[in-house]
Amino acid sequence: MSFEEPARSALVQRVLAIPNKRHDKRQVHFLTRPEIEAILAAPDRKTWLGRRDHTLLLLAVQTGLRLSELIGLDRDAIHLGVGAHVRCVGKGRKERCTPLTTLARDALKAWLKEPIRYEAKALFPNVHGGRLSADSVQALLAKCVRVAKESCPSLASKRVSPHVLRHSAAMELLQAGVDCSVIALWLGHEAIETTQTYLHAHLALKEAALGKLKPYKRSKRTRYQPNDHLLAFLEAL
Repeated sequence: MSFEEPARSALVQRVLAIPNKRHDKRQVHFLTRPEIEAILAAPDRKTWLGRRDHTLLLLAVQTGLRLSELIGLDRDAIHLGVGAHVRCVGKGRKERCTPLTTLARDALKAWLKEPIRYEAKALFPNVHGGRLSADSVQALLAKCVRVAKESCPSLASKRVSPHVLRHSAAMELLQAGVDCSVIALWLGHEAIETTQTYLHAHLALKEAALGKLKPYKRSKRTRYQPNDHLLAFLEAL
């Protein structure tokens, strides 16, 4: 607007300088390692759909890709040679590469050997060869969570979404001692302040920090003993 109305540029600058309104931030929810493993074990890998779902969820929880990034992946986005990684286009059309663990690399290698259905280009297509929708991924995740609850009852009290898998990936990195600045690059955060919310949510890290503090010395409780001058004064009353 300042370019269209130069006379009002000073007013525009004053408006832009107004700080954003502070609001309450919800605590980040994430899964524990046993819960993650229970969900990954839920798909029936004897079927094509089960192998697809397992590989998709494994990639999601290891890379922390956003749901839109995950369903937007094509087969050529995966590089399994030296320095195996997945390449995606995130927010703001920014491209980033995320490294793959040995487990994820092996799973993707096996998945890419599956017969291509209807000449699908998507890495994780639906049964008709088209690209999965966000609702489809949410539905298959909910199905896996229902199965996983039988072996991992703690999942019954948690609302698991694809974004929770992203949070869980960040927490896994944080527990491994990875610096927040690296996690920010990993997840595609523009500001490191976004990544620091995981620090506030991780109770175990807070407890570890508390354990490093030197405890205060306990003061010994002693019974009050008045001195001779005070006793003499009281007896003279």
